[in-house]
Order: sequence, then structure tokens, then C-alpha cells
Amino acid sequence: MQTPHPSRLAPDHPRRAEILAAHAAADATGEAGYLDPGTGLFVLTAGFLARRGTCCTRGCRHCPYVGGA
Repeated sequence: MQTPHPSRLAPDHPRRAEILAAHAAADATGEAGYLDPGTGLFVLTAGFLARRGTCCTRGCRHCPYVGGA
């Protein structure tokens, strides 16, 4: 699993482990996303975003296109 770029999910985020676990569970079952454990907002998975084929430039937490730029 690709970890989110630090600009999208800080390494010291207090709920990082919960967020990564929720992401992994959703990605493993092919779900488009998961509910953020802190906010309840729907967050798209890296797998879903990669299948879209391009970055939408909206700052998605698990954007697979961020990192090299």
C-alpha cells in the first residue's frame, strides 16, 4: 500500500493509524472510499483514484499522483 504524501496526511497525525487501517480495509475490498474516523467525511482510496487515470487537483488524501512533484 502506498502511504499518503506528508502534505496530505502528516506522519504525526493523531489518527494516522486509524486512517491507514480504514483505507487499507476499503482498498482491499474494492470500495471507492471510507469514512474518515475523525470527521466522518468520505475519503476516496488510492486504488479508486488510480483507476480514474488522472489527478483532479483537489488535494485528495490518498492521491497516487502526488509525491514526485
